[in-house]
Amino acid sequence: MGRQMTRIDTTFARLKAEGRKAFVTYIMAGDPDLETSLEVMKGLPAAGADIIELGMPFTDPMADGPTIQLAGQRALDGGQTLQKTLDMVAAFRQTDTTTPIVMMGYYNPIYSRGVERFLTDATAAGIDGLIVVDLPPEEDSELCLPAQAAGLNFIRLATPTTDDERLPKVMQNTSGFVYYVSITGITGAAAAQAADVAPEVARIKAKTDLPVIVGFGITTPEAAQSIAAIADGCVIGSAIVKLIGEGRTPAEVLARVADLAAGAHRG
Repeated sequence: MGRQMTRIDTTFARLKAEGRKAFVTYIMAGDPDLETSLEVMKGLPAAGADIIELGMPFTDPMADGPTIQLAGQRALDGGQTLQKTLDMVAAFRQTDTTTPIVMMGYYNPIYSRGVERFLTDATAAGIDGLIVVDLPPEEDSELCLPAQAAGLNFIRLATPTTDDERLPKVMQNTSGFVYYVSITGITGAAAAQAADVAPEVARIKAKTDLPVIVGFGITTPEAAQSIAAIADGCVIGSAIVKLIGEGRTPAEVLARVADLAAGAHRG
């Protein structure tokens, strides 16, 4: 059964036709407050972001490093909720109907809302995909399969420790793209090295037709370029979130995003 094309599928098809790599940006919804994060979000496509990953703040973000943990804490302190994150997406969609939005986070807030209700609300708000880091493939019936039935891409993380035995299971029931985590550990830690990542990307590509995007540990335009060159694109998160944490204005944050995007697109 052929699935309907999502905004994510359409974006990758367009980039491929243009011979370009995807530049994916991550921000935490509501960091440091709703107004600021929405302003940054709205400016990301013009700064070169092809896809936006929007973090759902959560009290116990076990996969995230200090930069993103602090962002989640700032957002929660500022009163951010799952409903406000959905509202943010809906507000973004009033002026941008093409940029894909992937909601990234943990299962608990979704489970608390109720999966069916969440999927209805997420689709209505204009979300295209989900990355839920604490739901392994063994739990696909919880959210992954219902999400795909609702027309959302369910995107998986693959890591250096995902061995050849495990990889097919991770690739099963997934769509949109594969997010390859370039380093072992938490977000924003060591720098990603293209030489280490290249064979891993090739290994994943041998098992899937989906685009492979590399994230974690990419902080400079040069790193973005070298990583994008060996994959279908790259994700930059901590480097952007850090600037927001330093209290930079949305204009300053977006100027830096544009620098990083230029590197990624050259990849």
